Amino acid sequence: MTTYRPPSARDRKRILDSTRTMAIVGASEKPSRASNFVMTYLQSSVCHFDLYPVNPGQTEINGLRCYPTLADLPVIPDLVDVFRAADACPAVAKDAVAIGARVLWLQLGVWSDEAARIGLDGGLEVVMDRCTKIEHARFAGGLHLAGFDTGVIDSRRSTI
Repeated sequence: MTTYRPPSARDRKRILDSTRTMAIVGASEKPSRASNFVMTYLQSSVCHFDLYPVNPGQTEINGLRCYPTLADLPVIPDLVDVFRAADACPAVAKDAVAIGARVLWLQLGVWSDEAARIGLDGGLEVVMDRCTKIEHARFAGGLHLAGFDTGVIDSRRSTI
């Protein structure tokens, strides 16, 4: 069994920089849900991802076709971004391994040692308890303290 070690910031940046296709498992049509907020950001012009929402109860989210399972996707996603409770994550990890994904990413507040073991043993890179939106914005230089994209952060004082 492989032991989970959280990837460094450099590794998380490499993962996001090399990701082109991303499945959003647990995507929601409700704007008040974190998955919708994150997906909206990931759809913005500052990102370069082809997104595939996965939710068996939806057919479309944010203008994108929604798929019932990872196995139903028309592509093999580089990264599987999981917005599900920790107890649902081992099954998602098994599905991610089965379809040949490269990365299993459990969202902020989600930690599953079993899912990590399944992912690592299946050859996936695993990130847990991190938000793809926050990490992308941080690496792109646009993270405000509140977690919103405010433009490039610099050390210059405002002249206003």
